[in-house]
Amino acid sequence: MSGRGRIKQKENCDYMSEGLKKMGDVFRLKREEMNLSLKEVENATSIRMIYIQAIEEGRVAHFISNAYALGFIRQYANFLGFDGEKMLKENPEAFRLPAEKQDFAYGIGTLEMRGAPHGGVRWMPNLLWGGAFVLMVIAAWYFAKFLGVF
Repeated sequence: MSGRGRIKQKENCDYMSEGLKKMGDVFRLKREEMNLSLKEVENATSIRMIYIQAIEEGRVAHFISNAYALGFIRQYANFLGFDGEKMLKENPEAFRLPAEKQDFAYGIGTLEMRGAPHGGVRWMPNLLWGGAFVLMVIAAWYFAKFLGVF
């Protein structure tokens, strides 16, 4: 990875929303008040401990995507006895997450050829339809000749 890529990655990992940091502090204090360890919260919510720590520290760059971050925050808030939807409405600045960079590591050349498993005989149906059309035109011409149209 180039030096520039490492710097950008470091900047993204250090991204912290001040509103989310304050909310994370409230979550941490509530968890400690309930005398729960991170492992106990992980077991109860099925949210991995690294994500719970990231929420409490306001580090949103550790999540797979913003959708996961918001879902985990709501779930953690509800577990601690807060109303996740109400918190979202009251603190919209806390949930302003950085725009996600879509990174596609594959190109068009990696796409598989789609179609029939037998390969390149796709022209056969067209040939059959074309042949049927030609036969119908010939039959129509003879029929018209028989009736005396020509």
